[in-house]
Amino acid sequence: MNLRRPAAKPKKNTMEILYTILIGLVVGVVAKLLMPGKDPGGFIITTLIGIAGAMLAKFLGQAMGWYAEGDAVGFIASVVGAILLLFLYRAITGKRGRA
Repeated sequence: MNLRRPAAKPKKNTMEILYTILIGLVVGVVAKLLMPGKDPGGFIITTLIGIAGAMLAKFLGQAMGWYAEGDAVGFIASVVGAILLLFLYRAITGKRGRA
């Protein structure tokens, strides 16, 4: 009888985290360039929208069967996810500013 626990997944190292932030920044900037209009956010919001857009693209892609568990999300899908989130962000912050 084997009582050993399964090995835990290795933690992300610093370079992977920095790479994710850098890609999120690029995806966020591309999404803002492709979606015209005034943006209420700055550098940090752009990066967060880009990272969240990639996560949204991965979630939706896995739900539709486009990506398997552990697959990397494509750049175009990440930009589309970021555009969707940017649209929602503008809708929420725009309503708050007009009231």
